[in-house]
Amino acid sequence: MNRFAAAALLLAAGVATRAAAQHATAFDVEDGKRVYQQSCANCHGPDGNLIAGIDFGRGAFRRAFTDDELSRLIIAGIPNTPMPPNPTMSVEQAARVVDYLRSMGEGRETAADGDAARGRSLFQGKGECSDCHAVRGEGSRVGPDLTSIGLVRRAGEIERSLLDPEAEVQPENRFYKVSPKSGEPVVGRLLNRDTFTVQLLDLDERLRSFRMADLRAHGFDGTPMPPARDKLSTQEIADVVSYLSSLRGTAE
Repeated sequence: MNRFAAAALLLAAGVATRAAAQHATAFDVEDGKRVYQQSCANCHGPDGNLIAGIDFGRGAFRRAFTDDELSRLIIAGIPNTPMPPNPTMSVEQAARVVDYLRSMGEGRETAADGDAARGRSLFQGKGECSDCHAVRGEGSRVGPDLTSIGLVRRAGEIERSLLDPEAEVQPENRFYKVSPKSGEPVVGRLLNRDTFTVQLLDLDERLRSFRMADLRAHGFDGTPMPPARDKLSTQEIADVVSYLSSLRGTAE
């Protein structure tokens, strides 16, 4: 038996042992998502539907694969295709990516199908999204830049953020409130905080720095982003989701 065949048998045995020993947990799925975003999303997209004939969110593959087969394919790659091997990826990591692929439909679906062109108009107009967010340099810096949001967030996740902005705020996007001993309170997106100072980008897009010794109170504040349903209909929200999902950091 040559070394390649022996390695393949060991890999198959390792995957089978892992599959038999453990069902997917929430940690497995979340870790699989992390690895997928680092190693797979650039080509397959966050929703897994950028390659013709493949749509992970709806369980569509080139053909039916078992979990073990998918794990082996993730590690070995596909010869003569753009999909490279991942020789440094462990069997455990590959299996967790598979766990995540099987779960992808849960974060994909939205309430309605949207139109990206209409969504762009709503983003810039009625929705007033550009009052806080920028896309390709146009808009405000108060909120996170959304130029590449379609590469890192799935449609269902974007919709949930629009409907319930408080539900999940990334650490780098949290807002902070400081109350100086003299002067009015200031709220802004937290840029940096250490033992002696805190820096914010306030709601007027001004960089503000405060000494801790000069504050009577300070702490995290809620997001200023209102729920989209306050301004937009279900169909309009779907249109904005479609537009944001199309943003992948490239020119239009």
